[in-house]
Amino acid sequence: MARRKKGNAVHGWVIIDKPQGITSTQVVGAVKRIFDAQKAGHAGTLDPMATGVLAVALGEATKTVPFAMDAQKTYRFTARWGEARDSDDAEGRVTQLSEKRPTRAEIEAAMPHFTGEIVQVPPAYSAIKVQGERAYDLAREGEAVVLEPRTILVHQARLLGQPDGDHAEFEILCSKGTYVRAWVRDLALFLGTVGHVSSLRRTAIGSFTEALAVPLETLRGFMHSPAAFEHLRPISTALDGIPALAVTGPDAVRLRSGNPILMRANLFARITEEAPDSDDLQGLTVYLSTGDGEPVALAELAQGELRPFRVFNFGTG
Repeated sequence: MARRKKGNAVHGWVIIDKPQGITSTQVVGAVKRIFDAQKAGHAGTLDPMATGVLAVALGEATKTVPFAMDAQKTYRFTARWGEARDSDDAEGRVTQLSEKRPTRAEIEAAMPHFTGEIVQVPPAYSAIKVQGERAYDLAREGEAVVLEPRTILVHQARLLGQPDGDHAEFEILCSKGTYVRAWVRDLALFLGTVGHVSSLRRTAIGSFTEALAVPLETLRGFMHSPAAFEHLRPISTALDGIPALAVTGPDAVRLRSGNPILMRANLFARITEEAPDSDDLQGLTVYLSTGDGEPVALAELAQGELRPFRVFNFGTG
């Protein structure tokens, strides 16, 4: 007889306003305890010094984490000029100093070079794995960490202000895999100085915005209380932009068993309504639910069939 999982079968997303000085993993653990949930994960790490939107998935919502992680992200942050640090943020050790302080005109002239598709080398203090080890663990042990450059996309970048000559405040909208610390490091070097991130706040992950986020301490006050569930959002919240279809009872049974269903004319017509900009629907990901709105599966359209690749299981564990 299979052992029952510890905790309750809780499914959905909780959008946390992460406080400073705590890791993303610690936030996930706290949310899991508050809801007494069996399973939890998150969509995109925030460093301990960073604050803002941390999307925590509970139960079957963890199956939609990759879609949330692929979403665009918005950050507001402050660059500190004149000091390079080994972690590229305020928590690191100072490695280089510069007396150069860029003017507003210089910063604005440089920013187009750091907007659009750009190549950046991630910070040595990052969660990227090097031969099975986290880069930040190797860096803390004093090892020289060399990470491969990666192409990222900065959709928009704005200079918000300059509180003083040492600091500049920015906002960027960027793709998955973008490191704000690397962006500031490289911008500073381009401007003939050095720099690091002195404060960082994530304000959005896709449709998860800071307006939807609940402070972690507020949620702690609802430990094992029905009031906590007022902050639990549907699994489908992470699937903004993915075509959604309702399926019949028999189709739902087939899909939940991992079997495909035929793409009948009525379903095809509804998909084309949901995805009018798709010239080729082959390989399209579709979110399927029952007529009552209960999630069934994520499926791919291929050769006239909807083939499930993520099936939602709402058993009690």
